[in-house]
Amino acid sequence: MRLQMNKSMRAYLAMLVLASASALSACGDAEQTRVPLTPPKLDTYTADLAREAEAGRDWDGVVEAVRSAMLSAQTGGRVSAVTVDVGDHVQAGQLLLKLTVVEQQAGVDAARAQLRAAEASATEAERNYQRFAALAKNAYVSRAQLDQVRAARDAANAARDAARAQLSAAGQNADYTLVRAPYAGIVAARAVDPGETVGPGQSLLGMYAPEELRIEVQVPQSDAVAIRARPRARISFGDGRVAEARSVIVYPNADPSSHSVTVRVLLPRMDDPPVPGVTAKVRFPVPGDAKLLRVPQSAVIRRGELSAVYVMKEGRVLLRQVRLGEQDADMVEVLAGLRPGDVVARDPAAALAVLRSQRTDTEARHD
Repeated sequence: MRLQMNKSMRAYLAMLVLASASALSACGDAEQTRVPLTPPKLDTYTADLAREAEAGRDWDGVVEAVRSAMLSAQTGGRVSAVTVDVGDHVQAGQLLLKLTVVEQQAGVDAARAQLRAAEASATEAERNYQRFAALAKNAYVSRAQLDQVRAARDAANAARDAARAQLSAAGQNADYTLVRAPYAGIVAARAVDPGETVGPGQSLLGMYAPEELRIEVQVPQSDAVAIRARPRARISFGDGRVAEARSVIVYPNADPSSHSVTVRVLLPRMDDPPVPGVTAKVRFPVPGDAKLLRVPQSAVIRRGELSAVYVMKEGRVLLRQVRLGEQDADMVEVLAGLRPGDVVARDPAAALAVLRSQRTDTEARHD
């Protein structure tokens, strides 16, 4: 245990040396002599529990597309061409993939031939019926014979209608060999290549519409009430970008197993929108943890696994080690090392310059 403490101490001292060995010495002198100095002019931030409690709380979420589709084969065949690849932007109705049409075209030709035969039979049956109807007026044929001819005509007409439907189905099956984009979007997945044989229902291409993105998070019931009263949200992405939600929808029901409520956040339209699947933090204006302190990211000095900030105390600048928690694009949680009301320098480089000037002033006073 002593060995671990020694290693930790050596690492911390090394970080202080990298920040400024002379500055650390000046801080020690300041604690001993406490010579009053004019407070330096620095851009500072005061760690305030009340401010952080009112700022809101974050939930982790995953970006997903409102409209996404996995296009599948509606007929079997061999892939003859794939005209797009992953990442391509496509327009609604654009041709994406083609299947061979040999079998489908053969079905169309057969159905068309059957329709021609059925139409000829229906035409002949109609003529025969008209002839028997004329004979029946003069009682040259019996009523039963006329009924029999009428039934044959009706059967021929039904066969003709069935042949027409069969031709339409065969034509539709041939149309299925052309896969088109259902809407404008981006190709997100490609599951086949030319030459592969596919069957009905097999996945071919995936796509999504980038202008409609959302995030869904699960929140406790008590927080859902507060969010419903103030339906606003701020989204922070991993690349540092921050956006305000276009709309916030709180589901009216809770999950019976987790007792949490789903909140759907619709992202604004962005010039370079995030891709579905990336993580983001969603902040709602609900009361936060009263024990949580946060400081600006710019105020933190990082040396390996150790972190520190410059703290203003009694007109002097001191370097203090801190333990960090979760962070977003602008702020980072401080789990240990700071107390409410501590004033930290936003710019460590400027604070180091002040610290060096204090050292010079302290040495002059000792002389």
